[in-house]
Amino acid sequence: MTEHMIPGGGFYFVVNAGSGSQQSDDTQRVIREVLESAGHRCKFFEAGSGADLPGLAARALHEAQQNDGIIAAAGGDGTLNAVVQVALGGGRPFAMVPRGTFNYFGRTHGIPQDLRAAAEALLDARVTPVQVGLVNDRVFLVNASLGLYPRLLEDREAFKQRFGRSRFVAFCSALASLRRHWQPMPIEVEINGERQVLSTQSLFVGNNALQLQQVGVPEADAIGHALAVLMLRPVSTAGLLGLLVRGAFSRLGDADSVINFSTRELTVRPLVAGRRFKVAVDGEITYLTAPLVFRVAPQPLALLVPRASASPAGAACG
Repeated sequence: MTEHMIPGGGFYFVVNAGSGSQQSDDTQRVIREVLESAGHRCKFFEAGSGADLPGLAARALHEAQQNDGIIAAAGGDGTLNAVVQVALGGGRPFAMVPRGTFNYFGRTHGIPQDLRAAAEALLDARVTPVQVGLVNDRVFLVNASLGLYPRLLEDREAFKQRFGRSRFVAFCSALASLRRHWQPMPIEVEINGERQVLSTQSLFVGNNALQLQQVGVPEADAIGHALAVLMLRPVSTAGLLGLLVRGAFSRLGDADSVINFSTRELTVRPLVAGRRFKVAVDGEITYLTAPLVFRVAPQPLALLVPRASASPAGAACG
């Protein structure tokens, strides 16, 4: 793993104000106080909704390129994903201040969850290459999936609208969702030229060691060199609830109904009508055209990682 000092051309932050203008104002105020007091220039690009993020990220990247600066994002995994989609391959380092509920990407790389602490960590950070996943050239930092998991995310969002954002609410929504009858989906998977047809209720591709460790998937150790793949064999509603419990106790990987392995590239062809399929990418729902090609991005993300943190899981080594 190679580390580099951060450039001195300033930080160009994309901030998603869709979750509340007051929170956005507080985020910008704290980041500005910390970075500008240390002599770093800050400029903010505030998005009113998720739809604004790609355009603002492109503007932030352009200014970072022009000024030898750093493109940055403050928000949850979905906001980070949208900015990295633009920043990856743009030749500038990427910095982040986590502001979401789960923040798997930031936590994996030792970035504090407290707003001020995360901003202060940027003052003693190093540019570190970090693995990124792609599905049909769409970036994912944490995971991408089809089948059951996207539906669970949709239900979780509905629960959040009613009961607020918390891990407990997310767990309760998953419990309610799994009580339904879920039809398996026939798919063809291709790895290294070998094809296999099987039936699955959900296919999950992970790029985050912390999330995989929490549910007990041994392929967490492969992150940094490969992606982790989980495919769920058809099971009953009771079986799905049992898997939820296993995941809660970090024992999902040893379940007989779960197929899990690691690979650098996987091609999936759903054998059902239609060409566009619902895919969850870092917690956001999108529609992609088959075949779905999951792979490790050929170029790592140049991420600012706190020097005090341990060697981050998911770093691109070699």
